[in-house]
Amino acid sequence: MKRRTPPDSPGLFAELPLMPDFSFELRAQLRGTWPVAGTDEAGRGPLAGPVVAAAVVFEPDRIPAGLNDSKKLTLRQREALYEEILSMGEVAIASSSPRSIDRIDIRKASLDAMRRAVAGLPVAVRHVLADGRDVPPGLACSGDAVVKGDARSVSIAAASIIAKVMRDRMMARAGVVYPAYGFEIHAGYGTERHRSAIAVHGPCPLHRMSFGSLKLFA
Repeated sequence: MKRRTPPDSPGLFAELPLMPDFSFELRAQLRGTWPVAGTDEAGRGPLAGPVVAAAVVFEPDRIPAGLNDSKKLTLRQREALYEEILSMGEVAIASSSPRSIDRIDIRKASLDAMRRAVAGLPVAVRHVLADGRDVPPGLACSGDAVVKGDARSVSIAAASIIAKVMRDRMMARAGVVYPAYGFEIHAGYGTERHRSAIAVHGPCPLHRMSFGSLKLFA
């Protein structure tokens, strides 16, 4: 059964500048559910490429400075924090392929990648903080869905950075393998250049055939 939690404190965060902190993790620690992992994904919206998820565990005294929602950071900031997160935290990454996305839909594929990222951590976590409105099904521990979690929890923010950087690197490599589409520039999102390339060359194996106009090629 799908587990979903309602937004916590509806409307409270609408007027506040959101910066992630360690409060969600500390509350779980006080309840005795430790270690705590944050998990997030990158790549739900593109027309091509995998959706990539990451899970991160921090100790309270080993947290990189400057963590935030990956979308609010520059490329240079993300790359620098990526290395710091890997050196200071426990990290795991998982992905769902375009074929998996087409088979089970993007939401389920994203949640499954998050579940597998948590399962791949080198430590057995007892609680998971998942960005968004859904707790990934099949976790081996308890979990909470945290709306706008990548701007509120440092563990989720770190997972969003890891997932974003890894996916961008994967799509840069895809641009070498399939040079006609410009994946290294737009990472598979539906830009005008990308749509024009699809119109000329048709889809490649990295395209999500269940998405939008790509259904016409299926």
